[in-house]
Amino acid sequence: MSTFSWVLLGIGLFIFGQFMMMRPSVRERTLMQLREAARHMGLQPRLVAPPAWLRQESRQLVACYTLIVPGGGWVDRAETGAWAEVRRGDLVERIAAVAATARVVAGVCTGTMLLAHAGVIAGRRAATHHSARRELADLGATVVDDRVVDDGDLITSGGVTSGIDLALWLLEREVSAHMADQVAARMEYRRTRPAMTS
Repeated sequence: MSTFSWVLLGIGLFIFGQFMMMRPSVRERTLMQLREAARHMGLQPRLVAPPAWLRQESRQLVACYTLIVPGGGWVDRAETGAWAEVRRGDLVERIAAVAATARVVAGVCTGTMLLAHAGVIAGRRAATHHSARRELADLGATVVDDRVVDDGDLITSGGVTSGIDLALWLLEREVSAHMADQVAARMEYRRTRPAMTS
């Protein structure tokens, strides 16, 4: 990925956190506007956002460099979001297939629960929303109480705002700490890096 792509990822994940808080009808309209704006700039976007869209586009998604799975709807057992997707099962199977080919797999908030149910996290260090930590541990993860947990090819974060730190950490890993710091400064965001283990 180019440096420009990583900067867009950092800013995009920040926006994505806000995006997930919108009503579904507003999210759909916003996603269409983002795709149109990207096309206008000459970009070929691969914006696969909430689970319903991943399911629709998954036939075309064979492999990816970085798979980022968002959460939402887990704690309140909502009819849409991570909890509902685990109960349906088809998206979990697709996540498992795509994760097997990805160079880096990331879970934001309770997106980590989707990864756990997809068999990606057992025996690995991981973070999720504080209300789902016990369930994550029950699925075999070593739960870490940090905003971002880097376990090599698996990076996870706590609640939705931790996704900003996750995006900036990906930018630092793939491009440079300087670039990640610049993006954080432009956003006026005080970032948190993962605690490293030896």
